[in-house]
Amino acid sequence: MEKANQQVERKTLDYSSLSDVNRREFVRRASIASAVMGLTSLASSAPCSQSPRYRIGVCDWMILKRQKLGAISLTHEIGADGVEVDMGSLGDRETFENALAKADVRKAFKDESAKHGVAFCSIAMSGFYAQSFSERPTYRKMIADCIETMVQLEVKVAFLPLGVRDDLVLHPERRPAVVERLKEVGRMASDAGVVVGVETALDAQGEVQLLEDIGSPAVRSYFNFANALQKGRDLIEQLTTLGKERICQIHCTDEDGVWLEHNQRLDLQAVKQTLDQMGWSGWLVMERSRDAKNPRDVRGNFGANAKHLKNIFS
Repeated sequence: MEKANQQVERKTLDYSSLSDVNRREFVRRASIASAVMGLTSLASSAPCSQSPRYRIGVCDWMILKRQKLGAISLTHEIGADGVEVDMGSLGDRETFENALAKADVRKAFKDESAKHGVAFCSIAMSGFYAQSFSERPTYRKMIADCIETMVQLEVKVAFLPLGVRDDLVLHPERRPAVVERLKEVGRMASDAGVVVGVETALDAQGEVQLLEDIGSPAVRSYFNFANALQKGRDLIEQLTTLGKERICQIHCTDEDGVWLEHNQRLDLQAVKQTLDQMGWSGWLVMERSRDAKNPRDVRGNFGANAKHLKNIFS
């Protein structure tokens, strides 16, 4: 830029010796040079591009592609930005049936991710929807396997649901075991530099107390709109009670029946305004909210929901 300025300055000094035609040509060229330098200056002073405040993801098991390579291209086709990849089924095994434990499978997933521009927004341990986290004797191995997969895929958030057997509203007697185990999960996650997001049946105040009892910033709330809506809780109040720092990720979903755009009890405009005011940013991950008449129409259901979420949150 300094060299360009010197060149313009030298031409300006010679201006009086130019003919009228050359003067007009000089002015034209000088104007172009000035505009170019102005654009260069703006570009150099502009901030670096940042990720969008909100990004839209989808669960691979809900699009019928649990741990399948095709989940990535289908996510792209649906119009979502990322996919929440499940760890695989659990059953009575010592740990998850995790195809991503294999290096060649992980490489294929990474290559497909780069090809389609689809991120891995999180890793899910959906097996705990039906299994008891508080009772399984090999829970440390399960968590360790999940964290290793996160590290290998460079994913920062894991999803851990406390499902029907660890519903702390229905089974408060299991709370001590849940807290002690989640303290250990917090230590493991902290050592790896990742976060484990827990979904519970508790209301927001109960979840705040649970997180305080655990006492680890590496264990946070993976908030699900449907849990609050199904129990008639004020969704906005629940979000603000939990606050920005406690929510690591959100399942932006409700029960099946209608698409998000037709859901009368989920005011996404109000949700966005609340999250904006909280200063929260991150992934909004689609799980359900499928049309009751066509629950297996993956492209129709999740394509419509992704489009609606982007209209609201982009």
